[in-house]
Amino acid sequence: MGLVANIRRDVRFARGLFRLLKRIKPIELDSDVLLCDDFEEAVDKFADNIAVEDERRSLTYRDLDAMANRFAHWAKSRGLRRSDTIALMMTNRVEYLAAWIGFSKVGVATALINTNLTGQGLAHCLTISNAFQVVADEDCWRQIEDARPLVGHNLMLWVLGLDDEDENSERRGLDKPVRGGSSVRPARSGREGLTNRDTALYIYTSGTTGLPKAARIPHSRARTYMRAFAGATRSTPKDRIFNVLPLYHSTGGLVGVGAALLNGARLVIRKKFSASSFWPDVVASGATMFVYIGELCRYLVNCPPQAYEKKHKLRFAFGNGMRGDVWPEFQSRFNIPEVLEFYGSTEGNVSLFNFDGKQGAIGRVPSYLKKQINIRLVQCDVETEQPVRGPDGLCRLARAGEIGEAIGEIGNDIRHDFSGYADKAASQKKILTDVFKKGDRWFRTGDLMRQDAEGYFYFVDRMGDTFRWKGENVSTSEVEQVLMDAPGVAEAIVYGIPVPGQEGKAGMAALVIEGKFDPKTFADHINGKLPAYAQPVFLRMIEAAETTGTFKYRKSDLVADGFDPERVGASLYVRGGKSGYQKLTAAARTAILNGEGRL
Repeated sequence: MGLVANIRRDVRFARGLFRLLKRIKPIELDSDVLLCDDFEEAVDKFADNIAVEDERRSLTYRDLDAMANRFAHWAKSRGLRRSDTIALMMTNRVEYLAAWIGFSKVGVATALINTNLTGQGLAHCLTISNAFQVVADEDCWRQIEDARPLVGHNLMLWVLGLDDEDENSERRGLDKPVRGGSSVRPARSGREGLTNRDTALYIYTSGTTGLPKAARIPHSRARTYMRAFAGATRSTPKDRIFNVLPLYHSTGGLVGVGAALLNGARLVIRKKFSASSFWPDVVASGATMFVYIGELCRYLVNCPPQAYEKKHKLRFAFGNGMRGDVWPEFQSRFNIPEVLEFYGSTEGNVSLFNFDGKQGAIGRVPSYLKKQINIRLVQCDVETEQPVRGPDGLCRLARAGEIGEAIGEIGNDIRHDFSGYADKAASQKKILTDVFKKGDRWFRTGDLMRQDAEGYFYFVDRMGDTFRWKGENVSTSEVEQVLMDAPGVAEAIVYGIPVPGQEGKAGMAALVIEGKFDPKTFADHINGKLPAYAQPVFLRMIEAAETTGTFKYRKSDLVADGFDPERVGASLYVRGGKSGYQKLTAAARTAILNGEGRL
């Protein structure tokens, strides 16, 4: 890159970072200016602008504030006090935002429950939230009733859209009680004593490898998310931000919301993402920006071309998880002028921003800002999932181009604070001590990354998803990218499974196939693109890939099935034979288990 190009890149990065830092600078951990105060400030500035619209209605900033105030007064009428928690399980709709904003006005925290959960998983989330009052809508309340017997405490369920005849002693309609509440803002004195250290929300991890964990989101972190993207996106009151991501996760519920509501823009929300209706809806809504997660973009790229995909007014897309192989086609095919990719975990203190728009990178830390940005990569052992330490017992920094785990130093300000989970034991597992000096404490992201010589960071894999085979580290995400380019492969989930008598884990891929599976074509494709140790040893065919609400693959059940035909079924292959892969017979499986079969 030439000198002029370098200067332009650095200027663009500096401008983006300045806008972001300017918006988050006022946030102090001990300040009594809370999340709801930021919202009320925006209401006072943009009262008559449309704040939010869903499929059924739109509300001005003034109307949204009035609705939030009614939810706040309803919560007080139920005897809820500061630091109590209400669980909220509702599809994307205007009332969703009004509810948790309103609860924050009276100091009540809100646990945002994943609408896809059922049974034990849902009961677990309700139990650890310690919420005795649950607010739901007509789409979700039956899931809560089904899980009620498994919850560790009594629940009172309040439902929007519930008929009077459906009410009972533990379930009540919510429409009338909220409508009957005052639309006047609760007195700010009711929040006296609360600071940014107090909990605003609980947002749950996706639970891809076990039960979800409840990340505690204090006002400081929620405000940082929302204000950071209000600055980074440069949105204005003229913008319309299209958001089909679930509001119970941080990208859709804080990143997308803050970019709109703190700048007077219009937030356009939809119940869920639909690849077929996405572009017609974007065009009809007049959206100028949209918030994404990477898998959403991949789905769009994999769809057949349609007339609406270039008739939109989108000038900006922002989000996280855009894969390097998807990004170029996504941006050129759909004519998106600017893409802002970022990295950050709901509960963590590490964040990165790709203000340069370099395709494939999740962010950049120029050498001259290394000390100011809270991220380091440390060498790690993917087998033990522990950092590599030197003779002095301290961790070793990963070199440029070397894969390491991203960590962030824990401190007493908004950039370094780690709030943890509702489960203190789970919080402790994320803390790494004695890293670069005795007594220091760092948050473990569990994400493997590499940084190039120019300071760009690239996501490699989740720590638990990378495994060792034949003495080499295998990145599941990198293998999945190759497999999904194979002819006939619609979806690919890659993971490692233990094999008796073998060191490390053998690679296995669960494939969703369009048409008939051709082992030779598949083998020919991966032979030219993957080293032998990274090629899946086992294949299984599945009808559909189970994902979370944010399109992350659920791997735990697949790993548990292993290569057992009784659990997997007949559609199980092992590498070998003339066509590259062959059906795994009972005899072949026995030989592998006895250590007689070669892998």
